[in-house]
Amino acid sequence: MADHDTAFTPASTPASADTSAPQLRVESLLVAAARPAPEENAPVNAPVHFTSTFHGTATDAVPGQRVYARMSNPTFDGPERLLAELEKVRDAEATPALFFGSGMAAITAVLHLVPVGGHVVVPRHAYQGLGSLLDQLAEAGRLSVTRVDLRDLDEVREVLDQRRNAGGTVDLLWLESPTNPMLEVADLPALVALAHEYGALCAVDNTFATPLLQQPLRLGADVVVHSVTKYLAGHSDLIMGAVVVDDVELRARLAGHRTLFGSIPSAMDVYLALRGMRTLALRLERAMDSAAELARRLEVRGSDPVRYPGLASHEGHALAAATLQGGFGAVLTVDLGSADRADAVVHGLRLWNPATSLGGVESLVERRRRFSSEPSTVPEGMLRLSVGIEHVEDLWADLDQALRAADAQSGAGR
Repeated sequence: MADHDTAFTPASTPASADTSAPQLRVESLLVAAARPAPEENAPVNAPVHFTSTFHGTATDAVPGQRVYARMSNPTFDGPERLLAELEKVRDAEATPALFFGSGMAAITAVLHLVPVGGHVVVPRHAYQGLGSLLDQLAEAGRLSVTRVDLRDLDEVREVLDQRRNAGGTVDLLWLESPTNPMLEVADLPALVALAHEYGALCAVDNTFATPLLQQPLRLGADVVVHSVTKYLAGHSDLIMGAVVVDDVELRARLAGHRTLFGSIPSAMDVYLALRGMRTLALRLERAMDSAAELARRLEVRGSDPVRYPGLASHEGHALAAATLQGGFGAVLTVDLGSADRADAVVHGLRLWNPATSLGGVESLVERRRRFSSEPSTVPEGMLRLSVGIEHVEDLWADLDQALRAADAQSGAGR
C-alpha cells in the first residue's frame, strides 16, 4: 500500500480540534487517535464504559448531556471521530461517524431516509443482505426498486430519466465499488454527480475499499456505510456497522433512528473494533499484496477466469487505478465453471476457511451462489476469496493442491 501523504489531526480525547496537534499520516493516526490525554498515571488505552445509564441532575436535560446508553456511550466518542477523520469528514468533532449494532442496522437506517413510496436505484450486483431487505420493503409497499449495471452510466441516466418523465423521483442511488461479489468498478464521481443532478441522495457502501483506499464523501457522496465487522474490526469476532455523513442535520436524523430503533452496538464491541482498527493499515497492506499475487498466479495458471481489479485483464482496471488510492483491495474471484468443481475445491482446502464474510486476518473462501438470494448473473461455480494475512506461499500451496485434487477427481470420474 502506498504511503499516505495526506495529513490528519489525531482524534484524541478530550478534543481533536487542537490546531497545535501534530499532523499525522493515516498509518500513524490509526495508532495514535482516540486515546486518553497523555497525563501522568493515565491509561494508554481508552476505557470501556459498561453502563446503561448516567447520573443526571434535577434540572431539565440539556443538549449534549448523557441520559441513557441507548442514546450514546463515551466509549464511542473517540472511535466515531476517528472513522469520520478517515472518511475525510470536514469537522469530525461536529459530525462524527455513527456506530450501529450491525452492518444491516446501518443499511436499514439509511433506507429509512427514503420517504414512504420513494424509489431506490441499486447495483445489479450488491451485498445480498441489502437486496433481500429491499425486496421485502418493496413487497410491503414501503418503496420501489430498480437494479442497474452501475458500470453503464447511460443505463443509470435512462432509469433516472424514466422516473422523471413519469412524474416520479429517485430518492436514493446506492453504490458499491468494487461490487460484492462481482468486483465491478464504478465511476463514483460521475455517478454521484448524476444522482445529485436528479435530486437523489447518494449512498456508498465502502466496506470493500475501506477509507484507506477510497473516501466517497470527498467525491460528493452524501452517505458512506461500512460493515465494521469486516476490514475495520478485522478479526471476525464481532458484528457492527457504521454510517458516516458530512452534514450535521443528516447525522441527527440517523442518530435519532439509531436511538428509537435500538440499533446501538455494545460498548465492548466498539472497544474491540477500535483495537482492530489500530492495525488496519498493516493488515490491508499485507492482504492486498497477497491478493494481487494470488490473482496473478491464478491467471497464469490459465484454466479459470479470475476477477481482481488489480489485473490488467479486469475491465475496470484503469478506472480502479484512477479511483482507488494505493491498492485494489484484498478480494478476488475465480470461476471454476460448475458448482460441483467449486465445491470440490472448497472441500479440499486446509488453510483457507470455508466461511462467509471477509476482511478478517484469516483467509476465507465460499461459493456465493450457494445462497438463493444471490442474483442468477453470479456464476454457479464462482468462488469469492477474501485474502487474509497468512504467508502468501502457504495460501498458494493450499489453493493449488485443492485445484489439482479437484481436477484429478473430475478426470477420474469421466
